[in-house]
Amino acid sequence: MPNAHSITLRPAAPADIPLILALIRELAEYEKEPDSAKATPEQLQRHLFGPRPYAEVLIAEVGAEPAGFALFFHNFSTWTGQPGIYLEDLFVRPQYRGLGVGKRLIAQVAKIAVERDCGRFEWSVLDWNEPAIRFYRSLGAKPMDEWTVQRMTGEALRNLAAQA
Repeated sequence: MPNAHSITLRPAAPADIPLILALIRELAEYEKEPDSAKATPEQLQRHLFGPRPYAEVLIAEVGAEPAGFALFFHNFSTWTGQPGIYLEDLFVRPQYRGLGVGKRLIAQVAKIAVERDCGRFEWSVLDWNEPAIRFYRSLGAKPMDEWTVQRMTGEALRNLAAQA
């Protein structure tokens, strides 16, 4: 069985697009939303590696095998006057859980946040995902219970945009 010492992290490259898509689909399966993962190779190429990248990806490998990924992007806090990092996805394949892969990924994103003078590092977690919630609490994360996520997609988004 591989150990924590054989974990390596690296920034994703365009050649990793098929792997990133596979990991996104595996995450969607884990989160019980397999039909919601609709990203295409062309979209990932444009938005992760195009002229204006909107997000970054770290790939974790155990030995030579892809074990997981973290996808994150910057946001901005007007109150602190600093950028922040939002972790959109953190996923470790089941056979690599318990080796420290998730901790290495999230710690590396935290390091990037500190190096980039970010004032905060945040993410969302599904309320039923108790193992993830316990893991995040063990790292020192605090719930933002007084906040609720608001989201607009599809027709509602287009309708509002048409009012601009």
